Amino acid sequence: MSMTPQQLVAEAKTQIKETDANNAATRIGAGAIVIDVREPAEFDAGHLPNAVNIPRGVLEFKTGDHPALSNKEAEILLYCKTGGRSALAALSLQRLGYINPVSMAGGFEAWINAGQKVAKDTTNFGG
Repeated sequence: MSMTPQQLVAEAKTQIKETDANNAATRIGAGAIVIDVREPAEFDAGHLPNAVNIPRGVLEFKTGDHPALSNKEAEILLYCKTGGRSALAALSLQRLGYINPVSMAGGFEAWINAGQKVAKDTTNFGG
């Protein structure tokens, strides 16, 4: 049986942990690793403070060599624009043995709507 992308995301959300933007801010304050799974141009336009950009398309392939993904027991907060890509990413990380991936429901849009702080890169080099 074939599924729509929306059904795939809905199924993933039944198998992962999700949090809202305000709780995500608390988790970040407590030291959660923050991974933005959007594309680099989206990240450059604005992102959560201390976020690391690892696009959804390459996430699984970065688990062996990216410092942000070195600890499979760390709390990893994932987000995208509206919560779909991060839900799929959280499920992938769970399947790869990560203990505590959490997807931010509503994504970056919910973060902005909650009045949370947004970081922007201040140089052309993204650093």
